[in-house]
Amino acid sequence: MERFKFLAGFGIPMNVLFICNQNKNRSKTAEEVFKSRFNTKSAGLYSTNPVTEKQISWADIIVVMEDMQRAEIAKRFPKQYMQKQILSLDIPDVYHYNQPNLIESLKSKIDSLF
Repeated sequence: MERFKFLAGFGIPMNVLFICNQNKNRSKTAEEVFKSRFNTKSAGLYSTNPVTEKQISWADIIVVMEDMQRAEIAKRFPKQYMQKQILSLDIPDVYHYNQPNLIESLKSKIDSLF
């Protein structure tokens, strides 16, 4: 976690990629909620336009919503996986886009990490 504080402490904008299954609800909400705090993008693992190697390479930090998504990134992008900090928020796929409870959970979990 010191790496995150170091980057934030020196005013260097971090590139944060939020990933969930479809990029419709959780990761898309996170991208919007934290765009004033980080350089943000979002992607899905199983969407019609799945996360790309370019997106993974762009990110300083990758934030997944569930641990199984971290494992899927490791399978698809083994080289980048070994070079990245990947954090899991443990947020289940039970929310809608911009749902207040989702926003509250995202903020709480991100605040505890950064």
